[in-house]
Amino acid sequence: MNVYAETRGREGPPLLLVHGWGGDHRVWHALDFGERRVIAPDLRGHGRSPAPATGYRPVDLARDLLPLLDEPVLAIGHSMGAQVVTALAVEHPELVSALVVIAPAYGADEAEERLIPGRLAALRADGAAAASRQLGPLPPPIAERLLATPGHVLAECYAGMYTLPGAFGVRRESERYLAGRTCPVLAVHNVPEAARWEAGLPGHHRSTTVVWPDAGHFLHLDHPAAFVDLALSEWGTLSEWGTG
Repeated sequence: MNVYAETRGREGPPLLLVHGWGGDHRVWHALDFGERRVIAPDLRGHGRSPAPATGYRPVDLARDLLPLLDEPVLAIGHSMGAQVVTALAVEHPELVSALVVIAPAYGADEAEERLIPGRLAALRADGAAAASRQLGPLPPPIAERLLATPGHVLAECYAGMYTLPGAFGVRRESERYLAGRTCPVLAVHNVPEAARWEAGLPGHHRSTTVVWPDAGHFLHLDHPAAFVDLALSEWGTLSEWGTG
């Protein structure tokens, strides 16, 4: 499937910026990556991309991105987008030099796992209205994009993350699937317990986990300059050491 992508810049190894559930490429406009080459897609069913009835597992969404990539990327993903870039790194490791995952939508603990069936049922019944209730107050532009996302897209993406065969959103499945990441990972969390869990996972020796407890779920928008500085200071010279 051909998905829409905004591209800009020319310098350095390319940055692939993958938005979260109910978002689109515009969420990244708040971040200044200078002249770095940037590829910011709208995932299937979001923004300007087509919205078919099926194909919303993270591995499907990652597969849609393959035509956009002509060399290894530093893949940055927020929330659901963190699942997508993780799937890209696991299934197509030759295309991902390193990952940055922001408040990733994996690692759901037992308490959150118990809420998943009810949340999915509400999404199937009420679409974006249910998604809005589940997420709570959002900045107006983000809320508007969420409400503009087709209901079946939100429900199928949620199922793809948490309930369909191969889903790796709940913690025991996350631990299994994330073990397949062979590249360095910078994980930026706003929840200390989630950060401790991710920091305890096996992985590349250059992987690191950071926690910003004063930030919300959209922590890269709460502290855009600090986030860019962190991401590029960690992984800004990927060409020096290749694909891990």
